[in-house]
Amino acid sequence: MKWTWVLVAVLLSFGALSLGKESLDFPEYDGKDRVHDLNAKNYKSVMKKYDIMVVYYHDHPGSSRVAQRQFEIEELALELAAQVLDEFDDEDIGVGLIDAKLDKAVAKKLGIDEPDSIFIFTDDEVIEYDGELAADTLVEFIYDVIEDPVEIIDNSKELKGFENVEEDIKLVGYFKSHKSEHFEAFADAAEEFHPHIKFFATFNAKVAKALELKLNDVDFYEPFIDDPVLIPGKPYSEDELVKFIEDNDRPTLRKLQPHNMYEIWGQHIVIVSYLELFDFDCDLPLQTSDGFEFLEILKQVAEDNTDNPDLSIVWIDPDDFPLLLPHWEKTFGIDLSHPQIGVVDADDADSVWLDMDDGEDMPSADELEDWIEDALSGEIDPDDDDDDDDDDDDDDDDDDDDDDDDDDDDDDDDDDDDDDDDDDDDDDDDDDDDDDDDDDDDDDDDDDDDDDDDDDDDDDDDDDDDDDDDY
Repeated sequence: MKWTWVLVAVLLSFGALSLGKESLDFPEYDGKDRVHDLNAKNYKSVMKKYDIMVVYYHDHPGSSRVAQRQFEIEELALELAAQVLDEFDDEDIGVGLIDAKLDKAVAKKLGIDEPDSIFIFTDDEVIEYDGELAADTLVEFIYDVIEDPVEIIDNSKELKGFENVEEDIKLVGYFKSHKSEHFEAFADAAEEFHPHIKFFATFNAKVAKALELKLNDVDFYEPFIDDPVLIPGKPYSEDELVKFIEDNDRPTLRKLQPHNMYEIWGQHIVIVSYLELFDFDCDLPLQTSDGFEFLEILKQVAEDNTDNPDLSIVWIDPDDFPLLLPHWEKTFGIDLSHPQIGVVDADDADSVWLDMDDGEDMPSADELEDWIEDALSGEIDPDDDDDDDDDDDDDDDDDDDDDDDDDDDDDDDDDDDDDDDDDDDDDDDDDDDDDDDDDDDDDDDDDDDDDDDDDDDDDDDDDDDDDDDDY
């Protein structure tokens, strides 16, 4: 009997392992076409079939082989997302394509005009998706869209969950009940920003006390900032809440994430900080790693400068964007194995980076604030990178001028040398002529002497002739 129970337990364990492994298999595209090509004839009927419609408004790929392959990759990502969403029971979610060249009129009727963008149509809202076109990221974002715009906090456990949300803008209000007109205004405002901004509410007096909220108060939290701002002028209308949020929708410190990367990177000039929290090659505890240390410094700087409307720091965790690491390191000339902070012009990728000696010389909060003040005042300008390039060009021009001058000098020297050579040749010719004349005179003298010798002594002439023959 005991062996039977052991055998059953072992079999159940193996069965659980097998089932668990299958449950972790990532979905693979099954080959079924679920993505609709929307056009003037079918877009109304197709969109009526679904509670939520995801529309990718894309550029026409044309005849370019590269553009066609890129579009195939994007379409495959959408097909996989549609396959996963097809299994979702609570909502019918469809996915469609609109070609910017062939079906521009359809896009105009739907109120979308920005190609290479994804729009999510719900009952009464159109939500633009500013993240990467990846199946997992898109599906996660759509799940957030499906959630209620306002999350209710009713106990200490849910309160702890609220406190752990620090990477997004969030608002929390205390209201009498769901039926309160002030809560309804709050919920209507939440729909305008859902799911980009998190809205929380409580009807529990104990929770409200823990949050230091009075009835109908609404607090506004910036990302990574512990102390909220009480929105003035309660009770609030929907329009008043919307206006306050729009006026403050530029956090001092925020994190670049796959689902919002294009929205954040679209700013003209931003202060960018690359830091990795989890360094598995580091022997130190995570809380003492360079990433955690530098993040705490950034939080302190953000806390001290939260009232500065011009300051916007973007934190990027390299682990979130592995495919972009080589591109960033090459473009900005930095080593992302260490924390980095710099000023980046998002339009042309010009940048200036704080020298931190490969992470060995971490700045204090005061030193970082001084550097940021210089950046905001214009003393540190990413366009200085262009000036350096211009200086290099000027140096090259100067070198060319110097080379030209050297060439001219060489030519002049060569001419002088040629003239000297000519003079030397003339002198040599004159000397040769003089020598020839002297030789002729000597020959004449020799002839005269020979004649005299011949007259005096014939025997001597014979001897001289013999000597001449010897020579």
